[in-house]
Amino acid sequence: MSAPAFETRGLTKTYVTGEVTVHALRGVDLIVPEGEFVVLLGASGSGKSTLLNIIGGLDTATAGAVLFRGDDLTQLTSRQLTLFRREHVGFVFQFYNLMPSLTARENVELVTEIARDPMTAEDALALVRLEDRMDHFPAQLSGGQQQRVAIARAIVKRPEVLLCDEPTGALDSETGAIVLEALRRANEQTRTTTIVITHNAGIADMADRVVFLADGRVREERVNSTKKAPTEISW
Repeated sequence: MSAPAFETRGLTKTYVTGEVTVHALRGVDLIVPEGEFVVLLGASGSGKSTLLNIIGGLDTATAGAVLFRGDDLTQLTSRQLTLFRREHVGFVFQFYNLMPSLTARENVELVTEIARDPMTAEDALALVRLEDRMDHFPAQLSGGQQQRVAIARAIVKRPEVLLCDEPTGALDSETGAIVLEALRRANEQTRTTTIVITHNAGIADMADRVVFLADGRVREERVNSTKKAPTEISW
């Protein structure tokens, strides 16, 4: 196993709203090796989104530690977490959040302005096979194409980590397979540690490692000895 990109130790997250207390994470211990394609699998309310948000520096833990290459993220200030996200992490969400007045190329170029060593927008879009749609606006693209633009936007800054929150949740199976292929290609060609959260069990078959979450805990972890191509997945 490669050295850890992330390691969580006793990670806990509790939300309190009035008299209601929600235990989103209940002591999660997890190791994510460098360069792997990892799927966090679980039903709604299992804690997978909370875990992803804490790993990505979008949320903070109530207790426990999150180590990124040995550095404890839970000890960082808000400004330091912002720099961590900017310099190390790319995000892909279920909804594409593209600027409607900008072309695909221009949406991706926005990120290159704040990145230290970005690839070109053209190279990032080529990686997700959108060479012929670079100058189209979001309204001229299908849902799957818009999601691939969002992936290109996330990877253009050459992040060490790519975090994906239900990236195929709004797509049909055929379009979803195209998006998953783009994520697989980005992981293999850039060696970016990729974490995908989903409730779709079929996606687990294309991962290096699958982590099953339930009730805020890791219930099971599996390493796939063989992986399926996105087109072979049963949805």
